[in-house]
Amino acid sequence: MTKLVFTLLGLLYTTLSSAQVWVPDQGDGTFKNPIIYADYSDPDVIRVGTDYYMVASSFTCQPGIPVLHSKDLVNWTLINHVYQALPLERYKEPQHGQGAWAPSIRFHNGTYYVYFCTPEDGLFMASTKDPRKKWEVTFVKPVKGWEDPCPFWDEDGQAYLLRGKVGAGPAILHKMSTDGKTLLDEGTTIYEDKAKQPSLEGFKFLDKREGYYYFSAPAGGVPTGWQAVFRAKTIYGPYEERIVLRQGKTPINGPHQGGLVSTQTGEWWFIHFQDKGSYGRIVHLQPASWKDGWPVMGVDVDGDGTGEPVLTYKKPNVGKTYPIAVPQTSDEFSSTTLGLQWQWQAAPNKAWYTLTGKKGAIRLTAVSVPTDSGSFAVAGNLLLQKFMAPTFSATTKLELHADEAGERAGLAVVNGSFICLEKGKANNRIVIYQQRRKGWDKLYPPVEAASLKTDAQVVWFRVRVNENGTCVYTYSLDGDRYQELGSNYKAERGTWIGSKVGIFCINPTSRASKGFADFDYFRVDK
Repeated sequence: MTKLVFTLLGLLYTTLSSAQVWVPDQGDGTFKNPIIYADYSDPDVIRVGTDYYMVASSFTCQPGIPVLHSKDLVNWTLINHVYQALPLERYKEPQHGQGAWAPSIRFHNGTYYVYFCTPEDGLFMASTKDPRKKWEVTFVKPVKGWEDPCPFWDEDGQAYLLRGKVGAGPAILHKMSTDGKTLLDEGTTIYEDKAKQPSLEGFKFLDKREGYYYFSAPAGGVPTGWQAVFRAKTIYGPYEERIVLRQGKTPINGPHQGGLVSTQTGEWWFIHFQDKGSYGRIVHLQPASWKDGWPVMGVDVDGDGTGEPVLTYKKPNVGKTYPIAVPQTSDEFSSTTLGLQWQWQAAPNKAWYTLTGKKGAIRLTAVSVPTDSGSFAVAGNLLLQKFMAPTFSATTKLELHADEAGERAGLAVVNGSFICLEKGKANNRIVIYQQRRKGWDKLYPPVEAASLKTDAQVVWFRVRVNENGTCVYTYSLDGDRYQELGSNYKAERGTWIGSKVGIFCINPTSRASKGFADFDYFRVDK
């Protein structure tokens, strides 16, 4: 029976892997890391019954805080977002580096809670009875300089909130109302040691265990740091500390910042990120165990209590086998709602798009983005999704209905470059623009890198992203024969996020326009 199951899973794996760009489930009872080769930064995870839920940071991208679901910690799909738009006026325009940082998800007394901070606005809490349905967002406290909050309800019912400060550390504990909507004090520092645990952040309360309170936190910085765990007999400390996961001799740099979770069969697992530059912070899964009152994450090669990441491992035992699944990518735009894989650079605006303008297509309107001649840095109306594998191709077909000269629609890699069909004074043009980073959170104005004149109104665009983050663009006028245009262009990370890929239609002037472009599909392939 077991052999038959693995044979069937192998066939399913072969079918799915031919269609998807990254499949962590190897179809033989094992998985490979990362479990999600996409920028789900600062992941946190819980189990409720036989269901696992994960959340991640969003920053300026909206809808915000993706909610993912799995039955086995390996196969994940997107099921929702915590909010459609942040309830603050400023987020109607791009706020690079701002927005939701490092959310925590918990389940208490039949309610799901997500806590997050924005670095300049304050502390938020979202709650729901069903993570697939609408979340109610509460603005708990307007304050600057807070980050990475996590709630905890003690055995006596008292609620607490653990959080840090922008810039990393210390660990600060607040008492909180039982409903989680009000902080009851100004907070008490419960741990700080910049020599042993520098750049402490990403705080997560763990389950109380054998009389100890535990919390976890990454330290040492994003690219090169480690995962630490802290324990004390009282919630206010004093806390002991131990490093439980580090890179060691593996190629997995900075393995940290995530969630520790137990399966229904009693196993323990840790989900964390790895910084991969323009690909963002991708998600890994590590086996975990408890030894002498401390968790050990990964594989403890030398027996010192500190684990190292695994590249492949036996899948978690959750009592049964579930189908292979991956987060959504390709979109035929045949639904009445926008796919969950898509985010904008600002709060979604109904004036930016419609799914009813042309059957089986999404219509993007030519929104005016006059600053820096159409700079993507100030364009909220870019429809984007995360890079989803080390190498992939994305293809779209579009029809441009321009109103004003200079209006353009096309396929973009943000940050880096884009190919578009642009209305000229006489002819249309196919143009590649390059847009490089200018400091931490800005972009240079787009610069024309290659172009050709065309009479076409309908074009097909494709971008090939290679493992080193270089992008090659091709175009077609018949959907069959593709020709390369321009050179290779480097994808660059954004502010706290990786590169993104997607479609757009903009008017780089201040004039009002009735122009638009219809996109028939967005297809992702190996």
